[in-house]
Amino acid sequence: MRISPLALSLAISTAVFAINTTAEARSRRGPAEPAVGYVTAESRYGPQTITAPVRISALGRREVRLPGGTWIECRQSCSNTLRQETIDFWHIRSNPSNAGDDGPGYFTFRFRW
Repeated sequence: MRISPLALSLAISTAVFAINTTAEARSRRGPAEPAVGYVTAESRYGPQTITAPVRISALGRREVRLPGGTWIECRQSCSNTLRQETIDFWHIRSNPSNAGDDGPGYFTFRFRW
């Protein structure tokens, strides 16, 4: 069986295009991150802590798993998202403040003596 030069050059150019496209997509995503990890969140309003797994979604975004098994996308940090959605959930909703100190990803300064 003989392959025509046109078919051969078409196959080679298609393969080169596929390799270049894949490499370019990886470089845009940034460095590879571990697909499995854990994060610990500490309550702002009491002595509670919680630890949960973190994964990278199919879209390349971090997700944290809630105790019921639901995976939600991390906001600014996975530990802050986990804290707001679990141990501080009812405190945040029952004590709304105009200070905005418990919003998505606000900086907080905690000094310990």
